[in-house]
Amino acid sequence: MENNEISGSLPKDIGLELPNLEKFNIWGNKFTGSIPFSFSNCSYLLDLVLNINNFTGKVNIDFRRMPNLRLVALNKNNLGNLEPDSMNFIDSMVGCSKLKELYLDFNQFTGVLPSSIGNLSSQLTILSFENNFIYGTLPPGIGNLVKLEKLTLDSNQITGMLPSELGNLQNLKYIFMNDNFFTGNFPKFIGNLSLLELSVAENRLKGHIPPNLGNCTGLLGLDLSINNLTGPIPVELFQLSSLSIILDLSHNYLVGPLPQEIEKLKSLTTLDLSHNDLVGAIPNAIASCTSLEYLNLGANSFEGLIPPSMSVLRGISDLNLSTNNFSGQIPKFLKQLNLSSLDLSFNNLDGELPSEGIFKNASLISIQGNNGLCGGLPEFHLPKCAIVSRSKTGSRTSRVIPIVIPIFSLIVIAMVLFYLFCWKRIKAQAQPSEEAPYIQPFSRVSYGSILRATNKFSQQNLIGTGAFSVVYKGILEPVDEMLAIKVLKLGNHGALKSFMMECEALKNIRHRNLVKVITSCSSVDFQGNDFKAIIYEFMPNGNLERWLHPNSEQYSNIEEAPHPQRLILRQRVTIARDVAHAMHYLHQECEVPIIHCDLKPSNILLDNDMVAHIGDFGLAKFLPLKLHESSTAGLRGTIGYAAPEYGLGGEMTKEGDIYSFGILLLEMIIGKRPTDQLFQDGLNLHGYVTMALPDRLMEIIEPTLLSIIEGANVNHDDEARRCERLEESLILLARIGLACSMESPKERMNSSKIIQELYHINGLL
Repeated sequence: MENNEISGSLPKDIGLELPNLEKFNIWGNKFTGSIPFSFSNCSYLLDLVLNINNFTGKVNIDFRRMPNLRLVALNKNNLGNLEPDSMNFIDSMVGCSKLKELYLDFNQFTGVLPSSIGNLSSQLTILSFENNFIYGTLPPGIGNLVKLEKLTLDSNQITGMLPSELGNLQNLKYIFMNDNFFTGNFPKFIGNLSLLELSVAENRLKGHIPPNLGNCTGLLGLDLSINNLTGPIPVELFQLSSLSIILDLSHNYLVGPLPQEIEKLKSLTTLDLSHNDLVGAIPNAIASCTSLEYLNLGANSFEGLIPPSMSVLRGISDLNLSTNNFSGQIPKFLKQLNLSSLDLSFNNLDGELPSEGIFKNASLISIQGNNGLCGGLPEFHLPKCAIVSRSKTGSRTSRVIPIVIPIFSLIVIAMVLFYLFCWKRIKAQAQPSEEAPYIQPFSRVSYGSILRATNKFSQQNLIGTGAFSVVYKGILEPVDEMLAIKVLKLGNHGALKSFMMECEALKNIRHRNLVKVITSCSSVDFQGNDFKAIIYEFMPNGNLERWLHPNSEQYSNIEEAPHPQRLILRQRVTIARDVAHAMHYLHQECEVPIIHCDLKPSNILLDNDMVAHIGDFGLAKFLPLKLHESSTAGLRGTIGYAAPEYGLGGEMTKEGDIYSFGILLLEMIIGKRPTDQLFQDGLNLHGYVTMALPDRLMEIIEPTLLSIIEGANVNHDDEARRCERLEESLILLARIGLACSMESPKERMNSSKIIQELYHINGLL
């Protein structure tokens, strides 16, 4: 009866009434309740397939009475209920000598893996425990399962070293152990296995990647990302011509250049080497990687030109070369590739930005942080390119052109200089001398110009207010562009210190998800009082607070109307990912790490494309903290979002920002602020979600998220699957929010893992 819409619970006496069952298959329905113990009476049972339902509670079946079992699929339910003994039923499977496949993934099984796993059937080929709450070490007895072909343990909390006994499993083809806490050096015995896919990303493995991985000549995919691996990438990896799915070594500490042997990866579709310490030029041999669709070399120290040899990579759709030391002009071949995203930000590129191909869509590319670029679409806000004369070698057949062009150029230059001289004379007479003709980045502007831009700080131009400042919108002369002007309330205690800290923090950081400061003003008003302001890039879509709580009374005194529409789930996930990227940059990628100290919806600003930017660095702190800063930690942040240890005088840490992000994420899916009147008598937002997860989570989700199903003209089956993905995504988001907002800082999720999880959820949507 698989893959239907059948609901309700199974009869408790089903095994007594149907003792001769050989196959029982009800996957993909909506059954609830517990799995009946009476199945223990089905001694002839071969296949028990109950996956993708909503079964709950412990598994109490006595499998010792089912000696013929070949397949047990209990995955994708809610079994276990977080009780430490919820996997004791595995002990009773020891007598199932014909068992070949055991699926227990995507449940709530909790506790240490029982050592009896090593005594399971010697015929076992598939063992799957991913997405549970398993902790402790991996039992060495697992090496007894000599016919095992696939082992999946993703997204648990397993610790310790990978047991050397895994090297006994010569039939292993697939190992998936992502998102755990495995430690120790990367094991050399892995290279002795006949693997097709190996994925141990998001762990704590260290040491060098062993060259004997090159012995896995059938390897289709390798993911070692987000670990602590060091040393150069062994050449042997690039000689694995079998690699076709993925090679991901990102977020490690790998060094050295890319070897010429990269040319052997002719079938590889995804290559991610980002966030390492790789150096040198991209070898021309990369042209042989003609199957590449995704290439990410960002956040390394590559240098030189973007090689023209990459022009033959016609299948590539996503290219990221950001945060390196590439120089020269943007090659013309990039506009001819069928790219869906291109990131060249934070390099040393110069020259004219193309306006064709992908460069016609500003939302698909990122080029900030290349100060030598000019031209391009107006959305890039680059300066116009200087007009240069053509080379006199352009025509060899004419003797006239080399003479005429220089003379003509001199005449044109003389006319332009004369025009500029006259224009400046007229302009100087028409304007007071104190006003600068242009606003250059980080140059000062006067109080008078700000007064005019804000229409004398009128209520109509007010877009936000806080403890230390008020924010207005306005157009500063002569720039014909809307800006955000943050005026400090210098009468309030701490406002001046906030101003100084924000200037200090913003002057040395740059990231697409951080608010961009244009200039500042430190002057006096017309009454002789001190006046200070910071001018930012204007964010047309306001802050996240207004989108989450559009009917809030706090906007009643501001003329700008709240946004009437609500954010769909995909938008919320994307915004959360933007914030996580910015937070990771502040914590891990700045030369001096920065703690924001005040992450909350009102400090998340949204541009015209709904890209999120973190703003308001008035409470930010640089690491390491100074002595006096540690003693004032309890004053940092906003009630409800500030980490609990701050209130106890704890030192400000990166984990404090992680806590604030977790609360922010829970607020985005629940629709309630952490200060909601519902949270009293010890109950807080974290506890509220914990009690509801997973069975009652949909009851507390913001109703608009459940009422919005993206897309139109879908049939019933498509709509059902879309709803399932929506619900799964909400559960995963809630778990991330809870993992980030744990009371103990040591238990909180790190920023790299947050980003990976959010990308996964985005893929579901």
